[in-house]
Amino acid sequence: MLKKYKIPLITVLSVLFIDQSIKLYIKANYPIGEVCRMVGNWSRITFTENPGMAWGMEFGGDYGKLALSIFRIIAVFAGTLYIKKIIEQREHKGFIICVSLILAGALGNILDSAFYGMLFGESTEYQVAQFMPENGGYAGFLRGHVVDMFYFPMYEGYLPNWFPIWGGEHFEFFNAIFNVADMAISFGVGIILFFQNSFLKSNLNSEEENTLTSKPIEESLNS
Repeated sequence: MLKKYKIPLITVLSVLFIDQSIKLYIKANYPIGEVCRMVGNWSRITFTENPGMAWGMEFGGDYGKLALSIFRIIAVFAGTLYIKKIIEQREHKGFIICVSLILAGALGNILDSAFYGMLFGESTEYQVAQFMPENGGYAGFLRGHVVDMFYFPMYEGYLPNWFPIWGGEHFEFFNAIFNVADMAISFGVGIILFFQNSFLKSNLNSEEENTLTSKPIEESLNS
């Protein structure tokens, strides 16, 4: 039974393990702020907490956060049913992996918002979060913050004065701080968009094969 779901299970569990291991390590060992620089100034580990959407965006305060968490849970259930459907329809394995990546990314960020607020004290620029503090965590169920850490500011400077509207203003290329779950979602969506023709062609070939296989059976029943 589980054999046909091996690909999505391995994909989802692998992403969740990597994502949560990094997040828990960062959350439990560092205060808010820069942790280290990996390569020069453009590749950094910077611990931040995102109360809203992916890639550092925020949405509608506390009620917006709760609504977003509920939406994520609904999306995960829908995604799980969709993966079951495309496996039964024998879709391209690459497409199944991509949808599984998107599902894993959504799950990874849901775990943060659902449980981190109850398990940890507040992280600040001056203190590391305490695990299971006596007075309880910093937020209730589904109201926790998502842990982000990867930061790649590839270019930082000022736009030339002749540039329309924003001329002379400070500019930073790719200033989002993100996590493994965000990357899984982005890779999944990006690969689907890039290889959509190949995935569609594979699906059409599979449908034709099923049709050709079923015809002799139908003819024998009708004869």
